[in-house]
Amino acid sequence: MATLFSSDGAGVVQRALPLGPGARAPPAALAEFYELERAAAFVTASGFRRVALQFPDELLADSAAVAAKMEEATGSKMYILGDTSYGSCCVDEVAAEHVEAEAVVHYGPACLSPCRKLPVLHVFGRQPLDTERCAGAFRELYPDPQSHVVVLSDVVYAHALGELERRLRPEYPHVVFSRPACAEAPACPPGPGLVQQHGRVFALEAGRGLQDYAMFYVGAEGLALTNFILSWNCCPFSSFEPATGHGRHERLSGNRALLRRLYLVERARDARVVGILVGTLGVAGYLSVLERLRDVLHRAGKRSYTLAMGKLSPAKLANFLEVDVFVLVACPQNSLLDSRDFYRPVVTPYELELACNPAREWSSRYVTDFRDLLPGGCAHVGFPSAAPGEGDVPDVSLITGGLRAAGLSSSPAPAASSALACRNPEHALAETSPAASFLESRSWRGLEQQLGQTPVAKAVPGRRGVAIAYEDEACGVTLALGGLP
Repeated sequence: MATLFSSDGAGVVQRALPLGPGARAPPAALAEFYELERAAAFVTASGFRRVALQFPDELLADSAAVAAKMEEATGSKMYILGDTSYGSCCVDEVAAEHVEAEAVVHYGPACLSPCRKLPVLHVFGRQPLDTERCAGAFRELYPDPQSHVVVLSDVVYAHALGELERRLRPEYPHVVFSRPACAEAPACPPGPGLVQQHGRVFALEAGRGLQDYAMFYVGAEGLALTNFILSWNCCPFSSFEPATGHGRHERLSGNRALLRRLYLVERARDARVVGILVGTLGVAGYLSVLERLRDVLHRAGKRSYTLAMGKLSPAKLANFLEVDVFVLVACPQNSLLDSRDFYRPVVTPYELELACNPAREWSSRYVTDFRDLLPGGCAHVGFPSAAPGEGDVPDVSLITGGLRAAGLSSSPAPAASSALACRNPEHALAETSPAASFLESRSWRGLEQQLGQTPVAKAVPGRRGVAIAYEDEACGVTLALGGLP
């Protein structure tokens, strides 16, 4: 087998992977944990010959063994995707298309966002759950047998909800159990009380709404629970932590998160330049919401720039100090980014619409799925048309206390055109672009060509190897070749 990133005397570059407690499957339970029989049936039933196996970092140690067993069982070629461009909960269709895969088997926790092109099989990994202890915690949190409760879970514990239902159903006739909303899951019967949101499906009793139910979540505290609490903030939440075996009422975390998100909305109202971050290339509808955001920002009198940079970090976004606020287009779980460590706030598409669309008012419902904001979506609100002769709408910033003008435009964002030409092309970019104006004020602007100022020199051999171990390095001393460091 060929070694990647190797050159003659240079060894392979190694990277330690964080393995959480209980993340990997025991060798004897590999087939059960990764559901190899079901995954092989998915491949052979459709006749897929090239299949991508996507693993999160904590499961990569088992990827080679799983791929070998899948190839043996199906006769198809398996490709391991171990470094996703964005969050590991999303299906990386772009990486799968690089190897011309016909389907994807996604392992580990998933947000269950719909994909655009490739068929997908989700294998969550069956983490153990003490259903007896979980049922006991449920009884302590809800002593009234007539309580109306919806039971949610992290996807890695979805396999155990059937056993939990058998324990609780005789005592609690009004409890409702959810199931993952993926293609291979059995469908709920359609009806007026059917709820299908955030990758979960459950049916409510006739004549009752979500506000009439409490929510009981089985799983560790994380982005999935935060997403549920924000989206269904009209419902009281409680949770059971399988690792500790304790249940608790979720009290203040949702309120604190909402206050933080509302502060970010006010920061977005103050922004003049907005950076649209592409946080997914596989979730269906991401191109439509990009166009929607550009149009909303244009109508609100703000300038926008679209940036695609893979996984986000403070160092990456610090390169765009001219941007006042970033808006992240990602799946519902990854869009709720805690931007306290970033130089500029990062908001969701819903928060940006709250800041820029006067027709959208704050309500008890918080939207984390950007597809709901598109025309035809359950939370779509059109942008109001400006009245003839109407100028900027005066407003007061709740952060700075100063006046700000929200320019409302009735025309959509214009398409690129070359019909008009500026008289002085040298100043055209600086006059029309706030980002270019910011760039002009920088003391360092990056690499410059400096044509005619650099003496001509012949090409010389460069260094060989990888950065961790060049061939001309010995005992940590770097030698110079051809005058190059």
